[in-house]
Amino acid sequence: MEHGILFDYARASRIGLPEAVFCEGKPFEAVQELMEQFGRGSGRPVLFTRLSADVFERMSPAVRERYDYHPLSRTAFGECLPRRARGGVAIVSAGTSDGFVTWEAARTLEYLGIEHAVFEDCGVAGLWRLTERLEDINRFQAVIVVAGLDAALASVLGGLTSRPVFGVPTSVGYGVAEGGHAALSSMLSSCAPGIAILNIDNGYGAACAAARVVNNL
Repeated sequence: MEHGILFDYARASRIGLPEAVFCEGKPFEAVQELMEQFGRGSGRPVLFTRLSADVFERMSPAVRERYDYHPLSRTAFGECLPRRARGGVAIVSAGTSDGFVTWEAARTLEYLGIEHAVFEDCGVAGLWRLTERLEDINRFQAVIVVAGLDAALASVLGGLTSRPVFGVPTSVGYGVAEGGHAALSSMLSSCAPGIAILNIDNGYGAACAAARVVNNL
């Protein structure tokens, strides 16, 4: 390729997860070159993450019409992987402000062909919103928890479910929240045993972690 991008076509056979394209910071021409190759009808499912609406709108109409684009999550794909017959993931978020991360996780799971459901606005400021949904959450084989501010939701849910829990701190919050660092520290120091924590705002990574659970059922 002109821009020196060496695509990892064998990744799926090695780890069960195909390569995704992280668009943020890449030259427009490099993203355009990739999107021209992997749209609907190419026979090659590829997920584009951190693809801003401004960049997507700069693509030609012929390219855009070959993609399913979701502006909140900043994700796009032309084709998805085959639907898995077994296993699913619950995505539980503290608030709708965390939606950009929540839906990055959901869209990644959709692309990977994994059943999932989103449970938004379950923050600890109103615990009844979580407890009322707990039975439905526990129907899934893995749980992603998305939360900013003090990120207490990860500890609370970690003490209420036996499912594997993957916490994603978000950059949402005022002042001392420090762009998600308070949420990250809170999740990492959780007293709920056995929960695994992803990087700040990394909904894609959380979906891939949960997919590793589902793919091995």
